[in-house]
Parts: sequence; structure tokens; C-alpha cells
Amino acid sequence: MGQHATEPDLSTVDTDARVARRVRLVVAWVLAPVIAVAVTAMVLLWPERGGIVQDVLDAPRGAGTVQELIPCPVAPTDCQVATLALTDGPGAGSTVKAVVPTSSGVKVFVGQTVLAAHYPTRLVEWERYEIEAPDRSLPLALLALVFAIAVLALSRWRGLAALGALGLCLAGLTEFVMPAIIQGANPLLVAVVGGTVIMVAALFITHGFNARTAVAVLGTAAGLTLTGVLGYGSLELAGITGLGSDNVGFLSGYLDGVDLQGLLLAGLVIGALGVLDDVTVTQATVVWELAAADPTASRAKLFSAGLRVGRAHVASTVNTLVLAYAGVALPLLMLFAIRGLPIQHVLSSAPIAEEVVRALVGSLGIIAAVPLTTLLAALAVGGRPAAVVEVPQQDPLPDAPRADLHAGNVQ
Repeated sequence: MGQHATEPDLSTVDTDARVARRVRLVVAWVLAPVIAVAVTAMVLLWPERGGIVQDVLDAPRGAGTVQELIPCPVAPTDCQVATLALTDGPGAGSTVKAVVPTSSGVKVFVGQTVLAAHYPTRLVEWERYEIEAPDRSLPLALLALVFAIAVLALSRWRGLAALGALGLCLAGLTEFVMPAIIQGANPLLVAVVGGTVIMVAALFITHGFNARTAVAVLGTAAGLTLTGVLGYGSLELAGITGLGSDNVGFLSGYLDGVDLQGLLLAGLVIGALGVLDDVTVTQATVVWELAAADPTASRAKLFSAGLRVGRAHVASTVNTLVLAYAGVALPLLMLFAIRGLPIQHVLSSAPIAEEVVRALVGSLGIIAAVPLTTLLAALAVGGRPAAVVEVPQQDPLPDAPRADLHAGNVQ
């Protein structure tokens, strides 16, 4: 019968006395101070309660069910008028008329639940409510449920921890990062501080409190810092102010004095964080697997073997990152292609230049994090002595015959 290969037991590496001591030194002298500084900065930058929502340029929102739908009396091709039974917002419980502009691209039908904005100062009665979008809460909730079930089915308890970490990330963005920027804090500082704290908590929750995760956290923190520095230098060198997006222009109308370039940098850092932690966890795990399979492997051997895996990972990750940013800018790229603009004009336009900087700077952060994390992991687990297994000696067989090779006979 053939023997089945067993998977290396990574717990033997985590519990190794030498590994534990090395990682404790790294945590004590490097990681713990970084976490302490980030947590302290988060406490100091924590936004005040209230004063976040700006309603000077907005209108009250509500929801209702479409009961009837007819063309507009004045311009039938430009809009539709819906009879709306309001269930939420201004006038809830009543039935009103609401306009559906054709230019908005919103398509509604009778019986559908829709979201509407209320403009009480408009002169035409059926324009005082404007349908903005169908209520997509239910299909999105069903999609999220399918996603959660798939994660739990594949990863089980680890998947549950990942979902918890995802919730923590969303809470960090909505409760700290965005409110702090809205209230005037430096966007880049907020992104680095918030991203560091979120990353540390998410990685330890997902992958456990062990030496391997500590190495991945340190590599991610270094890559995140480098991404912020390179992003700042690149934006300054390219003269990008952060006004390349229409959404940023709208945001500047709500917030006076917001640092738009810093806001762009903050988005760059947060966007790179999601890829950085994936790369660093993978590299740390690869080195741990190699060390578990061969406890006598030297640091140099572990580093070179782990880096070979890292090169392949970086190649695919960089492609993913660049294609993701290209996908976001695809409609704009198509517009430039239709207009037949020269390539230097396309690349120099603010929206495209911003996406190029995001893709390249994020990729540089990943490229730097791979060898750094691999080196840290190899230094932690490399050079461990192999376990000495004592094999009991067997007594020789009694009266065993000896072969006398020279005499050619057996005694």
C-alpha cells in the first residue's frame, strides 16, 4: 500500500522556542510601538459626534410604491409622471405625483418600490417629488447573504472570522476615516492611521494571534507607509490636485477647505491596503509551510524559495490591480478613443493620470512588501535545528553466521 503525504503542521513552527523569541523581539521593538502610535493618533483624531451631515445642498429623501405611470403632459418624451404611495419620508402615508426624468436613465414600473427626493419649492406640483432610483435593498441583501454563505461554506470558522473582520473594516471607514476627513483632519494622516489600526485588527481576527500573523502585519504596515510616501511624491511630481473626478467637485461644494489632493491620497492608501494584506499573509504562510516541511532549511533557502512564489503572486496581483483601475476608467477611455486624442493628451488628463498613479503606486507598494515580508518570515523561522529522534538499537541475532570473504567460506 502506498503512503499518503501529510500536510506540514504549522503549529510546530509557531510553538518553536526560537521562532517565538525572534517574533517577540520584533513585536516588542517594532510592531508594538507602531500599533501604539497608530491607536494614540486615532484617539486624538477621533471625530466629534454630530455635525457630519451637510444638508445645505440636499433635499429630503423618501420611499414609496408606484401605483400608476403616465407620460408627462407637457413633454411626453422627456419624462413620466408616477402616482406614488409614500411609505417613508416627507408626506408618508399620502399619495403624490412624482416625475421620472428620461435623462436620469431610471426605469420604473407599476408596483415597484422606489426612492424619491422632495423639492417643495418647485412650482409644478408633479415635479416636487422626483424618483431617483428603484429600491435595491432587497436584491443587494440577497447577494450579500449568498456571499456570506459561500464564504462560510468554504472557510467555515475562518470564514466567520473573515466576515467579522470585513464588518470591522466597514465600521472603521464609516465611523472614523470618513467623519474625521469631513471634520477637517488631514486625509492622508487619517487614512494611514485608520488603515493601520483596521489592518492590525482584521488580520489578527482573521488569521489568529500567532507569530505568522505578526510578521504579515509588520510587512503590511511597511508596505502601507511606502505607498503613502510614494503616492504623495507622485502626485506632487505630476501636479495632480485631486479635481479629476466629478464627485470630488460635488464634494468640494459641500465642504469648504477640504484637502482634495490629500483625499485622493487617502483613497489610494485605503485601496492598496486590501491587496497588501493578501500578499503579505500569503508570503508569511508560504515561508511557514516551507519551514514546517523542512525544519533544517536555512534562512537563505527559505527566502529564495518564498520569493519565487512571491514573484508569481506579484505578477498576477499587479495585473489585477491595473485592470481593476482600468475598468473603473473604461467609459472615460472609450470617450478619449472616440475623440481620437493623442496618447500624451489622454495620459495627461486629470482623471486618467489619477488612475495611473493609483495603479502604479499601489503596485510599487505590493512589490516592496513581498520581499520584505518574505525576509522577515525567513529570519523568524530559518535555521531551526531538526528534532533529534532516538532510534532504539536492536540486539544482533544470536549465533549469526559470519561470511569470511577472504577465505571464501562461512563460519
